[in-house]
Amino acid sequence: MSRYTGPSWKISRRLGYSILETGQELKKRTYGPGPHAKDKKKKPTEYGKQLMEKQKLRETYGVSERQFQRLFKIAKNTKGVVTGVYFMQMLETRLDNLVYRMGFARTRRQARQLVNHGHILVNNKKVDIPSYMVEIGSEVALKEASKNLAIVKASLESLAQVVPYVSVDKEKVSGKLVRLPERNEMSRDIEESLIVEFYNRKL
Repeated sequence: MSRYTGPSWKISRRLGYSILETGQELKKRTYGPGPHAKDKKKKPTEYGKQLMEKQKLRETYGVSERQFQRLFKIAKNTKGVVTGVYFMQMLETRLDNLVYRMGFARTRRQARQLVNHGHILVNNKKVDIPSYMVEIGSEVALKEASKNLAIVKASLESLAQVVPYVSVDKEKVSGKLVRLPERNEMSRDIEESLIVEFYNRKL
């Protein structure tokens, strides 16, 4: 299944969840898109709830179903971890997500473009794979020639604070993954247990 490239606001309205994590998409219209969206009040089945929760998390990080399922399998087969939490931690350590979390891009889509176009270094080596898993202690930085990009400057100027598991040096336009995020530092609106149930019945 290919990655969706249409309007993110439409997805947020359909899911009833802000995939941009700003809440802006749902301020004017909390109901889904379409002429009859207001009338759709059918109570979802248990499977429907699990599917919706899975879609909320997958669309937030902008990954394909194949990538999403592959990461879940890794989390499920890793010993000594809580599957749902570790799954979310792995999504957080993707390179495109960290570029976004460090404030080098305003959205994950924009961060993915920066990575794809070769603007990002990990430990001084160019990495152009958005799904690259960054290890704790690794440095993520903009190439010297890319530090003056308008979108990067604008994003850093609007950055009020960063999540506690990354550190950022705005002057050097670089940052580090300090540690894995704790569960309460990731989206509290996601019920990861439903996602685990969804895939346990499929895989």
